[in-house]
Amino acid sequence: MKFSFEVVAVPAWRLTLAALAFVSVVALAPQAAFAADATPAAVAAEPVAADVIAADAAAAASAGAPAVAVEQVANPYGIQALWSGGDFIARGVLFLMLIMSAATWYIMFAKLYDQRKIMIQAKSANATFWKSRSVAAGLETLKAGSPFWYIAERGMSANEHHEGTMVEQVDLSTWVTMTVNRAVDEIQSELQKGLAVLATVGSTAPFVGLFGTVWGIYHALTAIGISGQASIDKVAGPVGEALIMTAMGLAVAVPAVMGYNWLVRRNKAAMDKVRAFGGDLHSVLISGARVGEAASRRGA
Repeated sequence: MKFSFEVVAVPAWRLTLAALAFVSVVALAPQAAFAADATPAAVAAEPVAADVIAADAAAAASAGAPAVAVEQVANPYGIQALWSGGDFIARGVLFLMLIMSAATWYIMFAKLYDQRKIMIQAKSANATFWKSRSVAAGLETLKAGSPFWYIAERGMSANEHHEGTMVEQVDLSTWVTMTVNRAVDEIQSELQKGLAVLATVGSTAPFVGLFGTVWGIYHALTAIGISGQASIDKVAGPVGEALIMTAMGLAVAVPAVMGYNWLVRRNKAAMDKVRAFGGDLHSVLISGARVGEAASRRGA
């Protein structure tokens, strides 16, 4: 078998381009391989460089580098702004709550002082009055103007001036009982003075503050509508400022309610001592002995 070859003629410019492409591939292959090998190392070196930079920054800060100043922004809202920017109704509500708060604390301290005096005078009366020879002598041991002195004076006066008057038709026991009870009731009325103010403040102060809040929100929303800016910084400030009224109303009402309940309980304890003294005085004026002594005598 014979083989025959056909020689194909190839243009010279094609051979030249092929030779140049081959040379380029051979020349660039080592550089590409070197770049591929070097890329992970460069990536690994980046964190190290970042750590070095952070360490240098920390060292510079510890070495006395000036700190960045933080700007403090003043709050344009508050009680002062509410007073200066409010109308006469808002200021009137604030002034009214201030008066209610002042009255509450004044009455609380005044009534607490009165109750403390009665407690001390009750101990003194029990220690000195009942050891006297007579009601008149015991009256001298009591402080003039005190509740116990007043009850004893009224009871002794009713006992002495019963005969020869228009009330002589009323039996002595009933007349002395009525006189002593009236004296006790008068003392109770004096102790209860001011408690109605505390009850009124405790029940109305939250609504007064709520009225101020509604009025403030109304004006804030009106001003926002006129300006045409309803962003959160334009709404939250004035509305939050108006809510101060509600907080002030609660701050006025809570002490008034707690003080009222506390003083009522202390008034009851004080009046128990006053009534006990009045009952013993009535027994002495009628039977010549205190309640417990009279009962023991009847039992004997």
